[in-house]
Amino acid sequence: MIETSLNIKKAETSKLHLLDFDNIPFGKVFTDHMYVADYKDGAWGDFRIEPFAKFSIHPANIAWHYGQSIFEGMKATKSIDGTPMLFRPEMHSKRINRSAERLCMPAFPKDAFMEGIYELVKLEQNWIPKQEGSALYLRPFMIAMDEFIGVQVSKTYKFVIFCCPVGPYYSKSLRLKAETKYIRAAEGGTGYAKAAGNYAGSLYPTEIAKSEGYDQVLWLDAKEFKYAQEVGTMNIFFAIGDKVITPSIKEGTILEGITRSSLIAILKEKGHTVEERPIEIGEIMAAGKEGTLKEVFGAGTAAVVANVKTIGYNGDEVNLNPDNYKISPMLKDTINGIRSTRLEDTHGWTVKVV
Repeated sequence: MIETSLNIKKAETSKLHLLDFDNIPFGKVFTDHMYVADYKDGAWGDFRIEPFAKFSIHPANIAWHYGQSIFEGMKATKSIDGTPMLFRPEMHSKRINRSAERLCMPAFPKDAFMEGIYELVKLEQNWIPKQEGSALYLRPFMIAMDEFIGVQVSKTYKFVIFCCPVGPYYSKSLRLKAETKYIRAAEGGTGYAKAAGNYAGSLYPTEIAKSEGYDQVLWLDAKEFKYAQEVGTMNIFFAIGDKVITPSIKEGTILEGITRSSLIAILKEKGHTVEERPIEIGEIMAAGKEGTLKEVFGAGTAAVVANVKTIGYNGDEVNLNPDNYKISPMLKDTINGIRSTRLEDTHGWTVKVV
């Protein structure tokens, strides 16, 4: 680790004793501390870990009005011997800075990011659930802090990391609706960034899908509503015939998922043929009708690997039986096994927090 002027102020009392590790709601329980840094006069400074608390923010905060807000999602787990483990943290540092560049925000130093994550997890390690598949969810985010009503680039920012102990994100297989009216992202837009506004714009069509009996939206491209892109909370994979196909990230309309990247590497290592390419919703539906669509599953930090049992498109549906899936259970077991050290990490993805 680098030497920095990171200041640590510990909470006087802990809330840990209030947590029921056998019943953890996702995203509603927060640990004792958070990491904070401030950007002003063209530089990041005042790096600190302090007791978790609310912020006092001006009503004219520019992020609230014009949307300069980005975030990441990552997890810390425990090894079999109880050592806290991080999974590919450097990739999260790179991705938040890609998001920052797109929203005209300052890059956050990689060394400070890694130290902040490392020291915060070390401090909060007793909050990490021991059950495989559960984790300490880490939420780094950056917001503009100028107090000004006007469309312009902020000159001040706040970078924060807080933590939530979590169980599995999805407890059941999902029903997806392929959306043919609303879009998530277009070429040249912010689809590849983890920008808050991307998620705000997805809420309304997702609520419509839920009212129709679906769990999430399968987004299609903005030009023709022809090509599958991603699901509201994760990237998507289709096992068709003897291939595993996932939408390409080259167009910049979907998130370059870190779990996605990891699954592709595992699939290739296990001898599967993987294609990263545009895939038409028509091809998916036809494969479902013909019986060559073997599996559909999502991938993301929160979801890890989530099975899909139904895809609805223009009033038609393809239904699958996830009990027969073989690829997605292998992938989920491999990711969870690497995180817990039950399986060997041959890729160098994990970082011990000691």
